[in-house]
Amino acid sequence: MAPGTKDPLWQTVCTECHQPAGDAYAPYCPSCNAMTRIEYDLDRVELRDSPNPYVRFRDLLPIRDESLLPTDATYTRLVHSTAFGEKLGMSNLYLKDETSLPTGTTKDRMAAIALPYLYEGGLRAFCTSSTGNSSTAYSAALGRVPGITMYLFTAEDFARRLHIPESPQVVNFVLKDATFVEAFDAARAWGLNNGLTPERGFFNPGRREGLKVAFLETIDQIPEPPEWYFQAVSSSTGVYGIYEGAAQLRAMGAIDKLPRLVCVQQASCCPMVTAWEAGSDAIRKEDIIPRPVGIAKAILRGNPTATYPLMRNRVVETDGTFKSVTEQEIRDARKQLEDLEGISPCFAAATAVAGMVKMRKSGELPADDMVLVNVTGRDRDEEPTIGEITWMERSDDGWVPAA
Repeated sequence: MAPGTKDPLWQTVCTECHQPAGDAYAPYCPSCNAMTRIEYDLDRVELRDSPNPYVRFRDLLPIRDESLLPTDATYTRLVHSTAFGEKLGMSNLYLKDETSLPTGTTKDRMAAIALPYLYEGGLRAFCTSSTGNSSTAYSAALGRVPGITMYLFTAEDFARRLHIPESPQVVNFVLKDATFVEAFDAARAWGLNNGLTPERGFFNPGRREGLKVAFLETIDQIPEPPEWYFQAVSSSTGVYGIYEGAAQLRAMGAIDKLPRLVCVQQASCCPMVTAWEAGSDAIRKEDIIPRPVGIAKAILRGNPTATYPLMRNRVVETDGTFKSVTEQEIRDARKQLEDLEGISPCFAAATAVAGMVKMRKSGELPADDMVLVNVTGRDRDEEPTIGEITWMERSDDGWVPAA
């Protein structure tokens, strides 16, 4: 066994037939094609005394070689929001402030685990897409996993949200006049046609396991486990990951119940909310937004058909809900967070805050309940950065290099 490599306390298993999926990267079960997840031997898990979350929660992360994990990471702060809470009549409002992470987004947690998970699963190249945050976080993490290359497909409108220095480990494709979903589909098709593995986003177990770390940290920081958890969603990878982390802590006896999950979307692009409010267990044709627009660009996913049923099951299980908020409610929440708590969130993060405010004002959120809002990121101030680009355009044969 290589230095720094440990006998794993986990395995990738199928969520339906529960069979092990093997050591190779497998977002879907090789036997029945259902989604896979990470299963831990929780009786053997130990939490270490360390300010670095990737050391403290080492046994709850699906990585064998610890040299692939961040060595200088620290907890992000948990803010007891007294000023904002007082304004809302809430005594136990807590904000997980992820704005201080290196690329300004909670997606740094995703990349810290998902990238080495792909590498240890045998991948040396993968295809993916992004609205900007995930790919920027992946790019920043590539230095810790030098033997892997990312083929990135970005819709033209989101290219200005990239902060990816030129690197031999990144190959950029920008799709003219495309939506995020079209870029996601193009990454998958290109990978399959060129012998490369699509990364699969939500269905990459490493993504969900990385994003849960925010909640693991919070349980160390908060006086009592939260009764409510709020986060803005597009595919809902982050909230699903939080659910899995909470379920693991409950099974270990660290918490006694799961938080009620609240998934928040902006009203201009809220297919999950409209499906939920209609009582549907699937995204219907009328829920899909073909050309989504909105100020919270990081969550502009108009067609979450594959992920909504899975997230809906978790929301139902935790007695949670889906909520939408208007642009003005998002702007108001952002300003109040800046004025009262000194936190400057991006519009996607402010969407979650706005959802919490809306539920409090409607009386759905009790004054004394322990409430946790994930302030998932900030705006990056620097100018967009991207290396050499291959522009792609539509054709009868799919996406091809532009003339």
